Amino acid sequence: MSKKTWGLVVIVVLLAGVAGAWWAHTMAPHRHQWVATPNEADGVVYTCSMHPQVRQDQPGNCPICGMQLVKRDAAPTAKAEPLYWYDPMRPDQHFDQPGKSPFMDMQLVPKYADAAGADTPGGAVVTIDPRMAQNLGMRTAVVKAGTFLQRVEATGSVAVDERRIAVVSARAEGWVERLHVNAVGDTVRKGQVLAGLYAPEVLAAQEELAFARTLGDATLISAAQARLRLLNAGTQAQRQDAIVSPQSGVVVDLAVRQGAQVTPGQPLMTLADLSSVWVQVEVPETQSGWLRAGQVAEVRFRGLPGKVYKGEVDYVYPLLDTATRTVRARVVLGNADGAIKPGMYGAVTVRGDALHDATRVPTEAVIRTGTRNVVIVAESAGRYRPVAVVPGPERDGEMVVTGGLKPGQQVVVSGQFLIDSEASLQGAYHRMGAAPAADVTPDQRLDPDPDPDPAHAAGHGHDHGDDRDHGRTP
Repeated sequence: MSKKTWGLVVIVVLLAGVAGAWWAHTMAPHRHQWVATPNEADGVVYTCSMHPQVRQDQPGNCPICGMQLVKRDAAPTAKAEPLYWYDPMRPDQHFDQPGKSPFMDMQLVPKYADAAGADTPGGAVVTIDPRMAQNLGMRTAVVKAGTFLQRVEATGSVAVDERRIAVVSARAEGWVERLHVNAVGDTVRKGQVLAGLYAPEVLAAQEELAFARTLGDATLISAAQARLRLLNAGTQAQRQDAIVSPQSGVVVDLAVRQGAQVTPGQPLMTLADLSSVWVQVEVPETQSGWLRAGQVAEVRFRGLPGKVYKGEVDYVYPLLDTATRTVRARVVLGNADGAIKPGMYGAVTVRGDALHDATRVPTEAVIRTGTRNVVIVAESAGRYRPVAVVPGPERDGEMVVTGGLKPGQQVVVSGQFLIDSEASLQGAYHRMGAAPAADVTPDQRLDPDPDPDPAHAAGHGHDHGDDRDHGRTP
């Protein structure tokens, strides 16, 4: 083989080696090591609230979600041992060793002991960066103390007073020859003739009384009169026996028409006295404990603007409606002018006793899970502490609570579920003697930065992405 041919072979082999090296470098998977930057060594690091694995030494935006990075204190010394490792997207799952998350294509993040709660009894303190709290729209309110007026405000419906209902019925068999009431809703007076009834039995008893009177027999007269009283009939013999109204009121049911045949005991009509009415009120279960008969009530009707009717709670029903979780109570109102109509709706206000020196917080500040009731107290420097409370009556967006709170403290009213999730993650509820929330699922733990004291500045690698995305050098 000539020297020229050997030269070409050598050149081809060299080119093939270079191409192979280039392919192996570009196509093979690689790992980047995260190392501490100079600023991190000085105690400064910028990280994403939603993606704590993103860490860089200068301000900027998260390459994953675009959020502005927040300034955090750097990690503790490298000698600190992690408590466990977790997936930032599933912080409720803990792992004993580092590695890749079984849920997401990302490395697990170490969790270190939170030094923020070391100086607090029980250590039940959660630290949230103030800038992060501002970005999340956290709001606080002041704990108040003073007099709390117990008051129920509910909607009630007007109903007929059932103690003022009368049923007019026939005492003997016969026929309605004359009907003086023709429609439901007609108004009648006490003693007014309602109908003329032809009843052979009644007519015979009246004729017997007249005959006994002609004989002058006191025994027969007494017997005939007693029979007519049982038939509720008059003593004068006449073809039509007058049926009179036992009370004043309104006809709410008309069961017969003129010419109809009736039997003994058959109802002819029903009368209701509307000079007094009931207002049926559905009281929420949480406010029914202090409701009792005799309390003053005020009722306002849309159809009667400008008027306030005063009555009192007449009766509190002993049963709870399991569908609406309400207790029914009835309020008695006077209705001498008849302006209040059955079926109307009214706004009912029932005033109860006053609670003095009551500690009050906004209702939305109380986290109720069914296993515990917690209020998040905001302390200085972005420190938050969960406090167990016992909820009491509530009204107008405020709730009376007992236990652990003092007037003047600040409680979180917006965004407290984030802190609640972080407290559960850190085991703060175990340290304060309460069980953690069993009804908070992993998807509900909206923890934007589950590592308040990050310590993975060095020694953690990732299998994907460019180092420039994380502000790191390979």
